[in-house]
Amino acid sequence: MDDLDRTILTVLQKNNRLSLAELAELVDSSAASCMRRVNKLRSTGVIVADISLVDSKALGKSLTVVVTVELDRDRLDFVEDFKRPMQAAKEVTQFYMVTGDADFVLIVAVEDVDAFDVFVKKKLLINPNVRKFKTMITLDCVKLDPRITV
Repeated sequence: MDDLDRTILTVLQKNNRLSLAELAELVDSSAASCMRRVNKLRSTGVIVADISLVDSKALGKSLTVVVTVELDRDRLDFVEDFKRPMQAAKEVTQFYMVTGDADFVLIVAVEDVDAFDVFVKKKLLINPNVRKFKTMITLDCVKLDPRITV
């Protein structure tokens, strides 16, 4: 990856709806070169998705909860048995396996406390390998920026 690739990534992370001509003008390159480079960045997995970020509150998901989860056992099969339903859960918007006091951190977006209670009962309390979990209800989203400095 060279400086032009990094510049392309920086521009695309701000706005990935640019035409190739617009992108080329912004990065001082040709549209054909930009197309080849963007395609290569996608095929090599540097660019993993082209998405639109949406306001969760505008969609009625006014409650965001950070949940730390500690499993009872660290066997690989139990870890995988926890990962699968969390990856599939529509309420879970981010999911990390971490080091430290917890095994996992979940970011959960739901309509309200009642919806979160349903999530807890259907996804966490039924899992016999969940030793404990802690929740933190967010009061304000101070920064949400998925861009990576390149």
